[in-house]
Amino acid sequence: MAPLPQISEAEYEVMKIVWKHSPISTNEITERLTADTDWSPKTVQTLIKRLVNKGALTYEKQSRVFVYTPLVKEQEYVNEESSSFLKRFYNGDITAMLSAYIEDDRLSESDIDSLRSLLSSRSRKGGR
Repeated sequence: MAPLPQISEAEYEVMKIVWKHSPISTNEITERLTADTDWSPKTVQTLIKRLVNKGALTYEKQSRVFVYTPLVKEQEYVNEESSSFLKRFYNGDITAMLSAYIEDDRLSESDIDSLRSLLSSRSRKGGR
């Protein structure tokens, strides 16, 4: 499997729009991002072009409009980035990461209850 392209935080914002609304035109991407950010249309177009060059997006010209679709699956990208984060900051030790979050009070009681529920259902299913 080919390595996933490196995507900046700004490019990731573009990808989230494309993953959610694909196929989507340049104008639609620009409208959505300029409504939620202080980016100019030119900035959005530059980010789209970078993503095409990196192999994260592809496009089709439909009459006078460019329509984009992702070449990278969202879940695949999120899984890769999560794994990379865990390895980089916690040596791949998810327990160390969760401990740090708990000790720094970054998890609410609701978050902890959700984690308990997930772990409980996972163990009932015979998780790893």
